[in-house]
Amino acid sequence: MTWNGGGIAGYVQVHCAGFCSDASHRLEIQKCISIRQVMPMLGVPDALVPIESFNCKVALRPGETVSLWVSVYVPPSQPPGIYTGEIIINALRSDAIYLPSIGSTTDTEEIQNALKDLTVKVDGLEDKPLPEMAEGLHAVKRELEQLQELFLASNGQLGSRSMDVDDDASLSYAVRVKLSVTVWDFVIPITPSLPAVFGVSETVIEDRFNVEHRSSAWYDALDMHYQWLLKYRISPYFCRWGDNMRVLTYTCPWPADHPKAEEYYSDPRLSVYAVAYTPALSNSFAAKEMLRKELEVLRTKNHWKKAYFYLWDEPLNLEHYEMIRSMSEEIRCTAPDARVLTTYYCGPNDISYAPGNFEAFVKVPSVLRPHTQIFCTSEWVFGTREDLVNDIIAELQPENHEEWWTYVCMGPTDPHPNWHLGMRGTQHRAVMWRVWKEGGTGFLYWGANCYEKALSPGAEVRFRRGLPPGDGVLFYPGQYFEPSLTEPVASLRLERLLNGLQDFEYLQLYASRFGRPAALALIEKTGLYLGPDRYTADHGAIDLMRAEIYHSLKADI
Repeated sequence: MTWNGGGIAGYVQVHCAGFCSDASHRLEIQKCISIRQVMPMLGVPDALVPIESFNCKVALRPGETVSLWVSVYVPPSQPPGIYTGEIIINALRSDAIYLPSIGSTTDTEEIQNALKDLTVKVDGLEDKPLPEMAEGLHAVKRELEQLQELFLASNGQLGSRSMDVDDDASLSYAVRVKLSVTVWDFVIPITPSLPAVFGVSETVIEDRFNVEHRSSAWYDALDMHYQWLLKYRISPYFCRWGDNMRVLTYTCPWPADHPKAEEYYSDPRLSVYAVAYTPALSNSFAAKEMLRKELEVLRTKNHWKKAYFYLWDEPLNLEHYEMIRSMSEEIRCTAPDARVLTTYYCGPNDISYAPGNFEAFVKVPSVLRPHTQIFCTSEWVFGTREDLVNDIIAELQPENHEEWWTYVCMGPTDPHPNWHLGMRGTQHRAVMWRVWKEGGTGFLYWGANCYEKALSPGAEVRFRRGLPPGDGVLFYPGQYFEPSLTEPVASLRLERLLNGLQDFEYLQLYASRFGRPAALALIEKTGLYLGPDRYTADHGAIDLMRAEIYHSLKADI
C-alpha cells in the first residue's frame, strides 16, 4: 500500500484480535503473539525488529513494501484445537490522527483480559523494592493509556472510515488478515533432543556495549544474551579466541559454587554446557587451581553429564593435536570422565595417509583418542556424498562414549544447507534436516554475534571481511535499529533454525514410535529432504510431514 509524494507517506498500524478455539480457549495475545518488522541487511530481508503487537505503528515511505513477521508461541499447557484470529492492518496518512476502530465482542474481551493481566502485574509489584515498583508502575501506566484508546474506539467515540489507497483524505484504510493456528495434543520436549551449541563472543559484547570484563554490567549483559538465546532451543556458550585457534569457551560466567551456576546448569532447556578451561589464556598456577576447584564442584552435581570442554577449533597439524592432548590430560587428571569436543575439517597436514586427504580426515579419532570424546566434523567435507558419513561413524567407539557431531561455517555453500544471508528459507531450515538424516548426535555453530568490532551499541553492523555475508551472525544488537531496544534482534535465519530444531523433534518422536527406517521413508515420501542438494523449496512439504506425524501418532494411541 503506497501514497504518492516524498518523505513519510503514512503509517501502518497493526493490531491482533481473537485467537480463540471452538471450545472457547484462548491464546493470550500479549504473551503468545509477537509481530516484528522485517528489515534488510545488505539489501536482504533478515532482521526482525520488534514492534508492539498492541496498537503498533510502522512508518511507510512512498513505493515501499513493509513486511511483517508474525510468531505464535504455544504454551505447553495450551488445550488442543484450531485457534482463529485476525491481524488487523490499518493505514493512514502521515498527518492523520488515528486510533483503530474496534467494536467486536472479541475485541472487548481482549481489553477485559488485558485489564486482568494488568491487575495481576500490579499485585506482583506489592513486595518489590521501590525502584523496581516505580518502573513496573510506569509500564502499567503505558499499557493503561493504550487500553484507554482502544476502549474509546470500541465504544464508538473514535472511529475510522474506509478510503481508496490514492485518496488524499487523511483517513484510515483497514485490512483484516484471518489466521488459524492448529494446536496438537503433544508437546515438544523442553530439553532438546539434539545438543545444539552456539558461540557468543564475549569480546564483541564488551566492545560494543562498553562493559568492562567481569564488571556487574558485564555479567548482566552476558546473562541477558544467555536467557534470550535459550528460547531458541540452543545451548549457548561464550567464547574468547586466543593464539592460533585456541579458544576459551564457557556457558556460565559465574564460578561453579555460585548460586547462578546451579541455576544455569540445571535449567532443563539447556541440553549441554561448556566448562571453561581457565589456563587457555593464562597458564598460571592460579588458573590451574581454579580449573581444579571448578571440576571438583561440578563432578558432584547431577548435571555433570551435560558438561563438555571445547579447547581448540580446527587443529591443522601435530603441534595443535599435541596441545589438545596436553590440555585434555590436565582436565582428566581431576575428572577422568570429562568430555572434550574437537572440531575439524581435515587430518593433521604433517602426516601422510594413503590414499589421500580424506583418509587423514577419517583417521582423526585414532590420533586424538582418548583425549577427545566428541568428534565434530565440518559438513563441507562430505559434499553430496552422504555415504562418507559411514566411514566416520565406523571409526568411533561408542562403547567409550565417543560421539559424532557436525558443524557449518563458511562452508558448505549454495545449494547446500547453511545460514548464509540470501539463502532460501528451506535452505536455512534444512541444516537440521541434514543433521537428523545423517545421524549426528550434536551440532556446533562457531558464532552467533561475530560481526565486525564496534565501540557503541548503535554502531553500524558490518559482517566480517573474508566471510560469506551472515556467517557467524544470527542476531543483531537491538540498539542498532532503535535506541530503546535493549534485547538482541533475531534474524530470519535464527527463526528458521528454531523451526529446523522443532522439525528435528517431530522426526525424533516419529522414529521413537515407528522406527528410524519409517521416519527416513517419511521424509522421502513427503519430499522434505533427500540429500544436501535435494530438499524441498516449498513449505507445503513441511506442513505435510508434520501433519503426517501427528495423525500417525494419534492413530497409534
